[in-house]
Amino acid sequence: MPKRLINQSKRKIIIQKLISVEDELGQELEAEWQDFKVLWATIKTMQGREYFAAATAQAENTYRFIIRYTTGITNDMRIIYKGRVFDIMEPPINDDELNKTLTIIAKEKV
Repeated sequence: MPKRLINQSKRKIIIQKLISVEDELGQELEAEWQDFKVLWATIKTMQGREYFAAATAQAENTYRFIIRYTTGITNDMRIIYKGRVFDIMEPPINDDELNKTLTIIAKEKV
C-alpha cells in the first residue's frame, strides 16, 4: 500500500450488513444490522458538482470513504463512523483497477 494512503487512513469505520434472524420454527424475524468488517479509512466530503451528481436532495450529506482493497462490500450495507450512519449508495469502486484501494460513496442519514 502506498505510504501516502497509510498515513491518511486514520478514521476507524465499521461496515455492517443486514442479517435476517430466524426463530426455532424457521420463520424469519426482524432483520438486524451486524458488523461485517472494521477498517481504517480516509473520509472526504463531496462538494460542488460532485455533490449534486451524487445526491438529488441538498439536505443529504455525501461522503467518500477510501479504504484498502477488500472484497465482499456491497451497496446494501452501511457504514458506522463515530455513531453516525452512512448508507452505501453504489458498489465500491476499485481505484484505477489496481486492487489497492476502494472508494465507497455514501450518504449520511440525517
